[in-house]
Amino acid sequence: MKKVIIVDDSIAVARQLEKIINSCDDFNVVAQGRNGAEAIKLYHQENPDIVCMDMNMPVMDGLSALRSLCMTWPDVNVVMITSLGGVGDKYSEAIKLGARDVIGKPFEAESVIKTLQKIA
Repeated sequence: MKKVIIVDDSIAVARQLEKIINSCDDFNVVAQGRNGAEAIKLYHQENPDIVCMDMNMPVMDGLSALRSLCMTWPDVNVVMITSLGGVGDKYSEAIKLGARDVIGKPFEAESVIKTLQKIA
């Protein structure tokens, strides 16, 4: 079973994503964070297989955290999360910085699981 951490400042979004991920026998959510700084700390503590991280968060945004994670752990698997309104430019930037993929909100359960299975 692959370990996943979720990083999103919205508790409702994090819970929804956790429910989707844990519904699949291939994955287990082991921790949740609320900002990019927590993502880095949790990655170091949990050593997950996948990080699902929002792009827009307080304290440290997702793209800054992605940049830091990829510099420290080049093999990190990060899936960025963003609202559909901002996918275009941010998608390109996230992929350039090292994200494996980008998932748009609102989530479609099947799409989330397929994305995670593709990179796991």
